[in-house]
Amino acid sequence: MAGVRRRDRHGRGLRGPLTPPQAPVSRTRAEKFDDLVHDEVRRLGARWGRELSGVEFGVEEVPDVEPWFDGPVPLGRTVPGEAARPVRIVVFRRPVEARASGEQELGRLVRDLLVEEVADLLGLSPESVDPSYDSPDD
Repeated sequence: MAGVRRRDRHGRGLRGPLTPPQAPVSRTRAEKFDDLVHDEVRRLGARWGRELSGVEFGVEEVPDVEPWFDGPVPLGRTVPGEAARPVRIVVFRRPVEARASGEQELGRLVRDLLVEEVADLLGLSPESVDPSYDSPDD
């Protein structure tokens, strides 16, 4: 092999990251999604904190569905609590991201999904849990 070409053409060393790791631009889509869910949970907790104190919220990549499942892919799920485990509301990141056409719609989808799950858990209508439910504006 005659002359191996390297990116260090001018002797200045290899390039480093363009942004520091704590900068928002270097956050992964999964981290941004986790933050979005966390912000919505905190917002709902400000109004329904006492009712949601025993509820755990989480994010998973995709739902577990059987190979023969033939319905729409769920965006979220409420897992009933058991003896030592609290009720858990799970948001599935990949199906939600696939359904959203942009960041604003992604935020609205996460908000509406969490409001629906909380409303179902509390036995209320989504509009009474959050008056901004199903509105196009954030």
